[in-house]
Amino acid sequence: MPLQATIMLLAGFGIPLLAALNARLGAQIGAPATAAFVLFLVALAVAGTAMLVTGAKGVDALSAQPKHLFLGGLFVAFYVLSVTYVAPSFGVGNAIFFVLLGQLASAALIDHFGLFGARQTPLELTRALGIGAMIIGVYLTQKA
Repeated sequence: MPLQATIMLLAGFGIPLLAALNARLGAQIGAPATAAFVLFLVALAVAGTAMLVTGAKGVDALSAQPKHLFLGGLFVAFYVLSVTYVAPSFGVGNAIFFVLLGQLASAALIDHFGLFGARQTPLELTRALGIGAMIIGVYLTQKA
């Protein structure tokens, strides 16, 4: 398996862990927003350390970038806050099921249109059927 696939597999493995851990922390302290804030403090420390270790490349070019490219932070905050609030009552598996559905749909659109500089991969019948099979598979794992 290529290194990129391994890294992304581990990242995918971490998403439900993140959801379960942060949802539990939010429930334990009775404050999901505080749990999300703490998660971001830890993430900031880790990302800041990685940035410094790699030489803080690109910092000087940030101000010249299109402002819409910074919306990723908004989306990650929405994800963390929503899963921290929803997972304790809805279940981590159910929450991640719907996250995966959203990811599949969004990724297909981004790739099909080559949005945000992504490599353009048209949504042809074979790919659409593959995404449909993934959706069915994710659904079946939640029905078991």
